[in-house]
Amino acid sequence: MRTASALVLAIFGLQWVHAENLGHWRGDGNGVFPAADPPTEFGPGKNLEWKTPIPGSGSGSPVVWGNQVFVPTAVPLDSILGGYSFRVICLDLESGKEIWSREVTRGRPHEGTHSTNTFASPSPCTDGQRVYASFGSQGLHALSMDGKVLWQRDFGDLTMRAGFGEGSSPVLAGDKLILPWDHEGQSKLYALDTTTGKTIWSVDRDEPSNWGTPRIIEFAGQKQVVQTGENKVRAYRLSDGKALWECAGQTVRPVASPVATKDSVIVMSGFRGSFAGAFRPDGSGDIENTDKVLWTIKRNTPDIGSPVLSGNRLYFYKGKSGLLTCVDAATGEPFFTTERIRGLDSIYASPVVANGRVYLTDRDGTIAVIADAPELKVLAVNQLDEGVDATPAPVGQRLIVRGKSSVYSFTK
Repeated sequence: MRTASALVLAIFGLQWVHAENLGHWRGDGNGVFPAADPPTEFGPGKNLEWKTPIPGSGSGSPVVWGNQVFVPTAVPLDSILGGYSFRVICLDLESGKEIWSREVTRGRPHEGTHSTNTFASPSPCTDGQRVYASFGSQGLHALSMDGKVLWQRDFGDLTMRAGFGEGSSPVLAGDKLILPWDHEGQSKLYALDTTTGKTIWSVDRDEPSNWGTPRIIEFAGQKQVVQTGENKVRAYRLSDGKALWECAGQTVRPVASPVATKDSVIVMSGFRGSFAGAFRPDGSGDIENTDKVLWTIKRNTPDIGSPVLSGNRLYFYKGKSGLLTCVDAATGEPFFTTERIRGLDSIYASPVVANGRVYLTDRDGTIAVIADAPELKVLAVNQLDEGVDATPAPVGQRLIVRGKSSVYSFTK
């Protein structure tokens, strides 16, 4: 029997979440997990169900299907030439024990990465039939739920701005897998067949490096792929990749992923400037300076962490700091602005919302929990024993957290 949350997601064409399934790091696409009820207070000595060491490094966020937790990692090879074993690891949700670990490829990256990035930064996704893991220049890989490699695609090498490394994640849309491919070469957006990996359509993009994950929406009966860009945010028809609308205004090297209300798409970026814009997605062509732009904000917007949208409340950080703002998604008017919360100073992970609470994660492993409300109310400040860059995954009564070297399960 489908849960109410699964029904809502099906309406928006996002078929990857129910009470015990979390097939994408953004959940419903907005970072809200309506069926989850994880603990408010937790840590190494409180509400810790299990902690499992993970070899290598990676900041791809965990996804969960049934009793399986999937995380990507890049494990250094012990050889003179160096290089990495690129792996997907599957853990048991109940115990944290490894079910399987599959090397999908190995090799030496053609270029470096930022000191805070890893070679396993894209988050995987799953539809319960296959697990899809992108390692960027090391290929896109589809595995069965028991760890067999089903198909693989090599799209060449990404050349990323300033050697910052790779990070955009694929996203599922029914029988299509959407793969972003923006870099300093010819940028593209791909729609692939989930069963075979074959290209259904691809479009060239006039964009430099971009780390954002696409957002799939449905408006007036038409499904769209909305992708950020330094030059413009653009929307494409899901069925065939036709360009629908576009608008300039973002800052350089966008990372944060879009969120959506029932009648708007909200895009943000915050490196060397600030920009947030809400767009009505029924426009055509260039919609800049038209009534399709509902509101804009040019201060305090996020850099790495994506915003989270719960009801009419839109939460986001200022840059990579822990300064938190909450605005009305319909108007852009603030409920509160740049509030400082103890323990939140440097942020890569995106906020998530579950059961009336917002979970906010610092790179040092602090996870603050506030009420999902128009007034700031801190409920708890929790401290893990290692850093966290990946976005936590609320599922059922658990919070699955991928740290620097371990995966944790906290439960009531």
